[in-house]
Amino acid sequence: MEKRNRRINDSETSDGDIIDQAVAWNENDQTQKAVWRSPRWPSPLRIEAIDDRIPAAAATRRLQDGTALLWRGDYHNARQLLQAVARRLEGRPPKPGPELPLREVFHRGRLRQAQQAAVLARLLVPLADAGIALARAPDAADALQAALGPLRGPGLLPLRELLGIIGAWQWRVRGVPIPALDSARVYPHYGVFAPIRSEYLDLLAQAPLPETCRLAIDIGTGTGVIAAILARRGVPRVIATDTSAAAVATARDTAQRLGLDVVIEVREHDMFPEEEPADLMVCNPPWLPGKVANALDAAIYDPESRMLRAFLAGSASRLTAGGEAWLILSDLAERLGLRAPGALAEEFAQAGLRVLQRHDTRPRHRRALDAADPLHQARAAEVVSLWRLAKA
Repeated sequence: MEKRNRRINDSETSDGDIIDQAVAWNENDQTQKAVWRSPRWPSPLRIEAIDDRIPAAAATRRLQDGTALLWRGDYHNARQLLQAVARRLEGRPPKPGPELPLREVFHRGRLRQAQQAAVLARLLVPLADAGIALARAPDAADALQAALGPLRGPGLLPLRELLGIIGAWQWRVRGVPIPALDSARVYPHYGVFAPIRSEYLDLLAQAPLPETCRLAIDIGTGTGVIAAILARRGVPRVIATDTSAAAVATARDTAQRLGLDVVIEVREHDMFPEEEPADLMVCNPPWLPGKVANALDAAIYDPESRMLRAFLAGSASRLTAGGEAWLILSDLAERLGLRAPGALAEEFAQAGLRVLQRHDTRPRHRRALDAADPLHQARAAEVVSLWRLAKA
């Protein structure tokens, strides 16, 4: 049944939007067509239809050689196959050898994860107007439409990506409780990082505000939770900016649900708005310098520390007399060797900023306690800080 598929359409509109790409393949001696619905992965060059009869070892070999496998069996069996393939890709733990620097361990681990993700993305499921076109599949029509837009006829999507979409939809439906907001909930749209780590929000809720704080700017607002905390603390005007349309929609939703939309103005904007000087500027940039592979990576990795440096470089000239710039950052990058010791202090000085105070806390997430994690040494010692900065 294996045949090379054909990419039917791979063009762009005049304004740069990608047109849905279709693929065709042979199945049971007939040509089948579907729209490739993944925004993350390119359409595969080879597609082969399979079902419950394929052994996990055979499926793993086919996926590794570049063939995409289109599942035609039971939905729950597809999930079991995905798990079985993932276990095989993970393989046996490496034999003990010379101890590597944590930087090298980090880069090797990330490369391995990327390679495994590319293989797992070749296990495909069919979509239809009503959602997942498999026996015993859950009703995922709303989740798919929220993530991908309207479903129009037959489509294909990696199963692993589908599971991520369903999981993100659960955050959207149930919400994420925020202790620093008295457990009020935020409801992230697809592609917006859920603020499940609360320790840095606790720092934000407790740090003393500038003596005069009439206007605060929240740079890279995401779900809008930082803007909401500032508004709840009594800041009379907060401007929140983000380049992601999904983040802007989420932040506006957060402000409205909490009754703070009179105080909080959300703008789709890169970094600083064109506005009068602010009394407080807050930024929680991605904590690790590194390349971004997908939308969720953008919440974790800051390529060449661009957002961090842009925030520091632009803050001093935009602060009022007595104003403060608050930077929320983990020191994990230093502990992994991704940022040189003392580099952050140099960035402050170059930006014309001085440290007023530093508020620290320790992570409370599970990975910090996982001794089996190759990066446990760094994660166990990690410190999350809120740096209160002022003009030098």
